[in-house]
Amino acid sequence: MNAWAHPILGCEEARALEARLFGGDETREWEAMQRAGRAIARAVLQDYRELGGFPAAGQILVLAGKGHNGGDAMIATHAILEQFPGARAEIVFAFGDRSLRPLAARAWRELAQAAGSRIRSRPSAALDPDAAFDLCLDGLFGFQFRPPLPDPVANLVRRINDLPIRLRAAVDWPSGVSEQDDRHATVFRADFTYATGSVKAPVVNGLNAESVGRLRYLDLGFFEGEMPEARLQVLTAGVLEPLTALRRPTSDKRDYGHVYLVGGSRGYPGAILMAVQAALRSGAGLVTAFVPASLAPAFAAQAPEAMWVAWPETDQGGLSARGLPLLQSRIEQATSLVIGPGLGREPETLALAAAIVGASPVPLVIDADALQWDIARAGTAPRILTPHLGELKRVLEGDDFYTTAAGREAVMVIKGPLTGVTLSGRGGYFSPFGGPVLARGGSGDVLAGMIGTQLAQSPDDALIAAARGVAWHGMAADALARAHGQVAVRTTQLLDYLSVALREAHE
Repeated sequence: MNAWAHPILGCEEARALEARLFGGDETREWEAMQRAGRAIARAVLQDYRELGGFPAAGQILVLAGKGHNGGDAMIATHAILEQFPGARAEIVFAFGDRSLRPLAARAWRELAQAAGSRIRSRPSAALDPDAAFDLCLDGLFGFQFRPPLPDPVANLVRRINDLPIRLRAAVDWPSGVSEQDDRHATVFRADFTYATGSVKAPVVNGLNAESVGRLRYLDLGFFEGEMPEARLQVLTAGVLEPLTALRRPTSDKRDYGHVYLVGGSRGYPGAILMAVQAALRSGAGLVTAFVPASLAPAFAAQAPEAMWVAWPETDQGGLSARGLPLLQSRIEQATSLVIGPGLGREPETLALAAAIVGASPVPLVIDADALQWDIARAGTAPRILTPHLGELKRVLEGDDFYTTAAGREAVMVIKGPLTGVTLSGRGGYFSPFGGPVLARGGSGDVLAGMIGTQLAQSPDDALIAAARGVAWHGMAADALARAHGQVAVRTTQLLDYLSVALREAHE
C-alpha cells in the first residue's frame, strides 16, 4: 500500500473500518465528528474562493438527517458561523429534531447555544420555495443509506435541487446515491462532495458523477496504521512530498532529468510550446524540444531555457520523416521522451511517431495525436498514455490497450472530471484535485509536459511519475481557480500556481 494514496472502500468495508476504529465508543466517535465537521468547514471555505469568497453575511441551509452526517454538517456550520459573525443558518430537520441520534443531537445543541438568533430550524414542509442561499450542506444520509429515499425526503431534495444556491456541498456523499446503479433515483445534486475519513466506492462511480460534482477527500487519520488492501485508491497531497523538500546542495542539472519533447506543426503550433513550458516550470534539469523548423526561432525566444532543434517539415508543416536522424543522434542523452502535443495527423508524421516510439530506449509519455493504436503499442520502452475519453476509444479498438505488442505494461492517465491513473488495468488511483478551470484547450499539453518531467526524474517508476504529475496539475488548477475564478483565465496561467500547490501540499 502506498503512503501517497488511501483506499477507496465499499460501504461494508467502510462500516467495518469505523467499527474497528471506534468500537461503539461515543467519545471517540464525537472526536471524529468534530474533526470531520471542522475539516468540511475549512474545505468549503477554501473552495468557495472560486466564487470570490464566502460572503460576510452569507446564508447557509443545512439539511440534517438523523445521524452522523447531520452532525457533521451542523459542526461545519458552527465553524463557519464562528468565522463569519454576520452569517446566518437555517436548519431543516428532515425527520424532526427529536429524531436525532445522540451525537447529532449534541452537535445541534452546541450549535444552537453558540449561534443563538443567527440560526433557526424548521421542518422540511415549511421551507420557503423562493429562498436563496449561499451554501447548502447536505447531511441527510450517509453510506448507511438504503434506497429509495422516503417520499417526503425525496420531495425535499427535489425542491432543494431547484433552489438558487451558489454552492451545494454533500457531506461524505450526496443523499440518494447508493451502491445500486439507479439512474432514475432522486439524488441531491452537489457541486462538491467532501468524503470524510475515507472515500466510498459509489462516489467514484462515473454513473454518479453529475450528483457527486467535484470530489474532495478529507483525511481524518483513519489510515495512519496498516491500510487495508484496495483495488481503487485516492491520491493524497502526500504524493508531492519529494517535491516539497530542499534539493541537495551539491546537485547538478543532470540530476533532475533531461526531457525530450517531439511535436508541433504549423497547424497546431501552441501545444508543444505549452508542453515545453510545463516541463521547464515543473523542475526539469534539461529540456530539448524537436519542432518544425519554421517554429523553432519564435519558440526559442519565448522559452530560451530549452534547447530547440529545428526539424525538417512536410509540405503541410508537420514533422517529416527526414528529420529522424536528428533525434537518433541525441537520444542517449534523454531520460524521458514526450511525443504528441500538436503533432497533427499527417500519415507521414504519424508513421514517424510510430518509428520513434518503436525504437525509443527511454521511457515515454504518449499524448494527443500520437495516441493511435499502432503508435501506442510500438516498441518495448515503459510508457505513460494520457488519453481523454475520446482518445481512449481510439487506442482501445477492442484490444488490451494497457500492454504493448512486446508485452510491456503501460500506465494510463484517463483524463476527465475525475482523472484516473492505472497500471495495466489493475486497480486505479483517482485524483480529487482540479476542476472545470481545466476545461480549456492546452490543459492536456501542460499535463503531458509535467508528467514528462516526473518520468525523467523517476524513469523506473512510471506509475508514481504519472500520479505525481496528475495530482500537481490538479492542485495547481485549484489554486488558480481560487485566485482568479474558473472563467477569466488562460491555460498557461496554471504554470504560475505550480509553486503555490507545492507549498499548500506541505502545509
